[in-house]
Amino acid sequence: MSEYVISVDFEIKDGMLDQALPLVIGNATNSVQNEPGCLQFDVVQDTANPNHLMLFEVYKDEAAFQSHAKASYVADFLAKARPMFVKTTMTKLTRKAHPVKK
Repeated sequence: MSEYVISVDFEIKDGMLDQALPLVIGNATNSVQNEPGCLQFDVVQDTANPNHLMLFEVYKDEAAFQSHAKASYVADFLAKARPMFVKTTMTKLTRKAHPVKK
């Protein structure tokens, strides 16, 4: 197993979470529903700081992620949401294990 994983850690500007969160969730939903190579796209929120969000995205391979990055809805999402971000950190990873319950 060597799926391509992207972890995106970012903070939303104060007062903009109600606008940004639906955009983030919409991007995740579009990715999972429209991209065969997008295997997982989780949106998680820090319980101590609600403006701190993290995305955990799993793709079949790096080519699937590159395809994702070129999708029109991703460009639309970034154009609308990026101005609401304070900072963003993206980490590229390779999944080595994904145990599941039996």
